[in-house]
Amino acid sequence: MKIVLDAMGGDNAPDANIKGAINAINQVKAEVILVGKEEVIRKKTKEFYGKEIEEISDRLKIRNATETIEMEDTPTLAIKHKKDSSMVVGFKMLKENEGDVFISAGNSGALLTGATLIVGRIKGIDRPALAGILPAYKSRLLLIDAGSNTNCKPINLLQFAQMSSIYLRNTYGIEHPAIGLLNIGTEETKGNELVRESYKLLKEKSKELNINFVGNVEGREAFSGKIHAIVTDGFTGNVFLKTTEGLGKFVKKSLTESLTRNLLAKIFSIPALPAIKRFSKTMDYKCYGGALFLGVKKPVVKAHGSSDALLFEYTIIQAEKFVENKAVEHMIEEFQKQGQKEEK
Repeated sequence: MKIVLDAMGGDNAPDANIKGAINAINQVKAEVILVGKEEVIRKKTKEFYGKEIEEISDRLKIRNATETIEMEDTPTLAIKHKKDSSMVVGFKMLKENEGDVFISAGNSGALLTGATLIVGRIKGIDRPALAGILPAYKSRLLLIDAGSNTNCKPINLLQFAQMSSIYLRNTYGIEHPAIGLLNIGTEETKGNELVRESYKLLKEKSKELNINFVGNVEGREAFSGKIHAIVTDGFTGNVFLKTTEGLGKFVKKSLTESLTRNLLAKIFSIPALPAIKRFSKTMDYKCYGGALFLGVKKPVVKAHGSSDALLFEYTIIQAEKFVENKAVEHMIEEFQKQGQKEEK
């Protein structure tokens, strides 16, 4: 297996990308290919580790790319005109079977545009979507769409629910994953027009599409452990995602300050340290990797724009599992079956 990593994408590139790849290499079986300015990658690796990248592991490779898509670039123009950018080169490698999964923390719009234009959509899916993994009570929560489609139609939310069901069944072995529609109340009549119409469509089509739709879910119930996936439009989903991450940081910071306020607090916190560390890890979004771009023909993972070395490390580990579980193949197969039924 070959994991292709955009070494130049993200706020902390290329330092965090390189360190994350090197930290992950002994935790995965795959070959990791860093795509970007070779001279820069080699110089940084020598600076950090005092070795050439090949000396660190024979499963670490470099693919040279002379351009970089910046955060301020217009997505479509960047994909069309920066042909030798690390992102476009990575997508082409994926399309031409020179890689099995592509990871980038770069310009989100460009990543989504490139995935759709270069790699292509799965037949039967109108709009691919970002599916982020979040912690939940004794469980995990899939959030879709986490930020790729700010304006959606009910058919899009229906397909997001279908994609999340297929993914959770085949990757986590959850036979009937509970899929909820994010709303401001649980009643069928609550919400804006998009949510109300999406509710009707999900209720009508859920049995036919094998979706265990459990109705509207308020944000405060999302992490109860009873819901496996939350469906929403990309604008709302991205606000929900970043609010959750911010709350997690706030809780960790407040807890740390409370436990280290004075000598007495430090002494009494010692017996609870193992439990506190477990809680801290559960709340750390970095441990859950990036967001999966469901709906395209090959595996694509969007890492956080602010990813540090630890988040890149976890995202690489997550990407290997994404490929091993054949998530995309299962998605294609399911939508193909649906298309055949509709033709009959």
